[in-house]
Amino acid sequence: MSIARDVRNYLKNKPYILEALEKDIVNLSKLARQIQLEFRIKNFSAIKAALRRFSEENKKYKHRREERVLRLLKKSNVTVYDGNSIIITDEPTNIKEKVKLTLEDSVVYLIDKAELPKITKNVLKKNENCSTFIIKSPEEIETTPGVVAFLTSILSEQNVNVVEFISCWIETIIVVDRKDSLRAYEILMSVIG
Repeated sequence: MSIARDVRNYLKNKPYILEALEKDIVNLSKLARQIQLEFRIKNFSAIKAALRRFSEENKKYKHRREERVLRLLKKSNVTVYDGNSIIITDEPTNIKEKVKLTLEDSVVYLIDKAELPKITKNVLKKNENCSTFIIKSPEEIETTPGVVAFLTSILSEQNVNVVEFISCWIETIIVVDRKDSLRAYEILMSVIG
């Protein structure tokens, strides 16, 4: 196996290092030494050169991918619902839901708070006082890599916790705690506009 291939394989499984490389905040010599130790490769210069090449290639690719994601999100619309709850039960319940997702051992409901008193048994988890953002995008979202990663990373970078996240066809549903709703709205609107 070539040194360049070893370096690429090492980096592909370390997204935090990839991001640091893209931002030029990595000491390439130290990273090359770490890879050298892990793979027992003697040629330090070849490792460092491979890191430099991969870093430059990745920056260009990421920039193009991010531009494509941003163009898509600019064509999207956001609808906000406040005062929702997320209820997770161990079996289906007869309530009026906005979203229902049946999992292997549970059912996840997104409901208005008016429906909350109707669920009295089989509740595994309950998140009250949530805000829901429904992002409706063009169909090209299905073939655009990185949209979900982009949305979740911009929210997490601003310390907004996503309580629930569903991406299906042209709709992306993001549920946050109500205390984070204004910040989440500002962040999403700065991207979607």
